[in-house]
Amino acid sequence: MGDGANDRVAGLTSFRRHTWLTVPGTAACVQLLFVGEWILDEDVEVWARGPAAVALVVAVVASVVLLGRRLALLPVAGTRPGRPPMGWLIAACAAGAVLAVCPLAVRNYGLWAVAPAMVVAIVATYLAPGSKRLLIACAVALASLPGGVVSLVAGDGELLYAALFPPGLVVFTVWVMLGPLWAWDTARRLDEARRLEAEIAVKDERLRFAADLHDIQGHHLQVIALKSELAARLVEVDPGRAAAEMKEVRRLAADALGDTRAVVQGYRRTSLDDEITNATRVLAAAEIDARMTVEPATAVTELAEPTRHLLGLVMRETTTNVLRHSSARHAEVDCRVTGGLARLRVSNDGADEHPPGTNGTGLGTLRERLRAAGGELTWDRDGDRFVVEAMLPTKTTKPTKTTKPKPKPKPNSTTTTKPKPTKPEPEPTKSKATNAGNGAAR
Repeated sequence: MGDGANDRVAGLTSFRRHTWLTVPGTAACVQLLFVGEWILDEDVEVWARGPAAVALVVAVVASVVLLGRRLALLPVAGTRPGRPPMGWLIAACAAGAVLAVCPLAVRNYGLWAVAPAMVVAIVATYLAPGSKRLLIACAVALASLPGGVVSLVAGDGELLYAALFPPGLVVFTVWVMLGPLWAWDTARRLDEARRLEAEIAVKDERLRFAADLHDIQGHHLQVIALKSELAARLVEVDPGRAAAEMKEVRRLAADALGDTRAVVQGYRRTSLDDEITNATRVLAAAEIDARMTVEPATAVTELAEPTRHLLGLVMRETTTNVLRHSSARHAEVDCRVTGGLARLRVSNDGADEHPPGTNGTGLGTLRERLRAAGGELTWDRDGDRFVVEAMLPTKTTKPTKTTKPKPKPKPNSTTTTKPKPTKPEPEPTKSKATNAGNGAAR
């Protein structure tokens, strides 16, 4: 949408028209009305009316040009909006001086300050707040001098009027000119803030989508690469199992495609129980002794959906990191719900020298999302052991991806079948035993 369309939506087109008529229009009309009437008065000497007529035309045109130029600028609060066109500014000052001298020469104490007051107001619109206040204060203080001196020298008895009316005229002119201009600047800054807010929202959504795509594609592609490598090593030793692994690769590729489409449509929601089940299968296929602990057994299914979703993302990311950034032989997953907090702890050995999560993606992105939901995500490397720990309130209600409501998952989560710490070796260990004969090939 172009700037013109945006202005129409925000109502700025009518406001701009109103401000233009109020500020430059008022400056032109006041000078034409009061000074023009004086110039057309036949009782005024011709030598004063002639130069004043020329100066009036120059002053009106210069005022409209300078104020129109100022309306097009957007000053940052507390700074100078920009430089005025110097040629027109000099012309306005010269015309204002002529329109002050000519009426003052014939002792018209109420008219001589009209044009200079306009010039002061116009110059003030181009200044920063501090310089603007100083200019107005000096103009008000000096406005009483010319008329007061002329009246005192002439002895016409109008000293009080000649000294007090011009300062009041300067104050009134500045107030009338700068008030609408201040409102216009404020409206434009608010509109600019609205546009920036919309741009930031779009960028945030792009970052969210990129994070989701990173989670999905990184995880699936890593598992596909792992299983493809395993199938390649088994093709001569155990062709039947190699074929089974390739079927699994095909299924994973189809899942990745479906998940990617779901992310594009904005419907996908990762859950902790699904990711724990997936991690059990994947780590076992990688011949990693994975120990899963969930306490209480129904803890995962009883968590609020936003909590299950975020912890599911953490589980997926850590599983991918175990496969991609380590040569792990042992891994532990511990999920507990105590005191209104859900804690997920994933640890593994064989960590790389440079742990994941420090490049602005993956764990770094998830940390920001958990903090926004009132939780925390930490990770630490001790020797070759890498530990990731996530904590979230069990009743987290703030959505992190999409605001569309989702049906509550059924309580038949696969995590209820996970072994407790007091039980014998969990399923991942059994899977390792099943695949132990392939360790040498790896």
